[in-house]
Amino acid sequence: MQTTTVRIKKLDPRAKMPNYGSETAAGADLYALSDEVLRIGAGETVVVRTGLAAEIPEGLAGFIYARSGLATKKGLAPANKVGVIDSDYRGEIRIALYNHSATEQTVEPYERVAQLVIAPYVAARFEETDELSETVRGEGGFGSTGTK
Repeated sequence: MQTTTVRIKKLDPRAKMPNYGSETAAGADLYALSDEVLRIGAGETVVVRTGLAAEIPEGLAGFIYARSGLATKKGLAPANKVGVIDSDYRGEIRIALYNHSATEQTVEPYERVAQLVIAPYVAARFEETDELSETVRGEGGFGSTGTK
């Protein structure tokens, strides 16, 4: 397992630092910074503060994913599915939680609301062309593989 240092600034002294739930967990838990229960109506989105900002090393990005327990038990997951924190962003990490369920859900103060995965990425150089190489699949998409 590769490790790196990500500097975290608490924007509020009450904020909880990201925390890995196990020794080999890929995602570090992010916690809601709230003194009161947050209510999220069915089909609604609420932006949840973490009170944290990060200095992610160049060549890496922070990816915000749903916590499986929160998603399966309460229907709460990031509204944008996967959030991306670029290495040059220094603002507060906030989680837009969307309620997929049919009933109002709650987030308790300092509840784990998402997980942060730090991962490398490849920056592409986009080149315009009139032709693309051919493949067996071609233009087939949206469930086209494995069908005859």
